[in-house]
Amino acid sequence: MHTHDVNAWRHDHTFDQDKFHSGERRTLIVVFLTLVTMFIEIVAGVVYGSMALLADGLHMGSHATALGIAAFAYAYARRHARDRRFSFGTGKVNALGGFTGAVLLVGFAVYMGIESVNRFFNPVAIVFDKAILVALVGLIVNGLSAWILGAHDHAHEHGHEHHHHDHNRRSAYFHVLADALTSLLAIFALLAAKYLGWQWMDPMMGIVGTVLITRWSWGLLRDTSQVLLDRQAHELDDEVRSVIETHASDRISDLHLWSIGPGIYAGVIALVSNDPAPPHVYRTRLQQRLPQLVHVTFEVEPCPGHSGHGLRG
Repeated sequence: MHTHDVNAWRHDHTFDQDKFHSGERRTLIVVFLTLVTMFIEIVAGVVYGSMALLADGLHMGSHATALGIAAFAYAYARRHARDRRFSFGTGKVNALGGFTGAVLLVGFAVYMGIESVNRFFNPVAIVFDKAILVALVGLIVNGLSAWILGAHDHAHEHGHEHHHHDHNRRSAYFHVLADALTSLLAIFALLAAKYLGWQWMDPMMGIVGTVLITRWSWGLLRDTSQVLLDRQAHELDDEVRSVIETHASDRISDLHLWSIGPGIYAGVIALVSNDPAPPHVYRTRLQQRLPQLVHVTFEVEPCPGHSGHGLRG
């Protein structure tokens, strides 16, 4: 076989990870909004002597760090997409960024819960008007950020990317959503405390927020860890079998599918048949029906007692 014949069968393993995706653009916009708000609140807190403003500004800084991790994950995956040291491309950097963000989210929830419990036993004087103003500013900024990150694209990029598979974007979304929820609960609690005298509402809403944020972070940790640990993509098993086992003698003997990026999968499939076709026939048929399977290796063997040689491809 000539070299040019081999090259015709070769392909890269970037799987569009070298493209600038919408999740990265949206995350960068949100990082900018968060940094601007952080700067304004810190300056205002120092100038006006408001600890509430200063504390919220520093809190925004912690989330700017988490969002910065998400932005870095996008940039790293894009810039190293053609690095041959990554066997299946850099799609899993997305899940790693999401996992890291989820861990930070858990830390935020734990701190919020401890502080809320402490406020039950050691209440502090609240400057209601300024605290409500800070919460309103936070709600507006984080609500806008959540909308930017959570909005659906009008069209899927490159035919494969679905934003609900983008764990990195999902992590950034949960961070700003957690901030927006915190601000909303704070406004409700502060109004109740100011006008009804229910001081206990402030720490109570903190505990409610802790429970909700912990639930979001747990779901994100579960989903991203499954990707990082190559857990089998069982939701595609039946579809693969329905496409491949169309001939009476074609049967899948071994099937492994795993995620290698947002909404894209790789697979290794072993097939036995009385009359096996070349591997590229099965691969073409499969990718026409399931384009999200971007890298599939077939091993085709004849049934025992039938003539023929095993084929791989």
